[in-house]
Amino acid sequence: MTLLHIIYLIAITAEAATGALMGMRRRFDLFGLAVVGTVTALGGGSIRDMILGHYPLGWVAHPEYLLFTIGAAVCAALLARRLQSLKSAFLILDAMGLVAFTVIGCDIAATTGAHVAVVVLMGMVTGVFGGLLRDVLCNQVPLVLQRDLYATVSLATGVLYVGMLHFDVDRDLATAIAIGAGFAFRLIAIRYALGLPVFDAATHSGGEEGDPV
Repeated sequence: MTLLHIIYLIAITAEAATGALMGMRRRFDLFGLAVVGTVTALGGGSIRDMILGHYPLGWVAHPEYLLFTIGAAVCAALLARRLQSLKSAFLILDAMGLVAFTVIGCDIAATTGAHVAVVVLMGMVTGVFGGLLRDVLCNQVPLVLQRDLYATVSLATGVLYVGMLHFDVDRDLATAIAIGAGFAFRLIAIRYALGLPVFDAATHSGGEEGDPV
């Protein structure tokens, strides 16, 4: 079992858990938690593979991943009552899944012979789209569309990983460095509320809040 495969299993577990935790906040039943957990864990990779024409999709070729994600979602739901802060657990698990999926997405895209810019973009798609689908299913404004440094973290992680491979850094070492740096970047962004500028159409146009654009 390669390092990336181990990281993939950790990533789908983490993201399935974030889906379950958010579903609990929306009072989903057990089936709903399993669905949102599975979509969160496998959605980004599925979208990446469809864009690249990389078939069969990962979970189609390895249906055991479905059982793995469902199990992770159910376990997260059962253990959630023991967690002192669901929000902290959610953010940490989501950060872990974000950067791990980004690296995995870059690695898979590179095997298709895609241009380096597409490789980095597909890493970001893999990293952010599972969470985006999770938030949409839970009727939540997606994290990637808010002020938080989220897609930016994914992009920086992908650029770092691809850049190290370009300079012939050992793949396992590049994987560990990129994931570690990206995870630290995301946690720092959360801790200090770092984010991109937010533009308010009402403020810039001189209109009142709630006025149609």
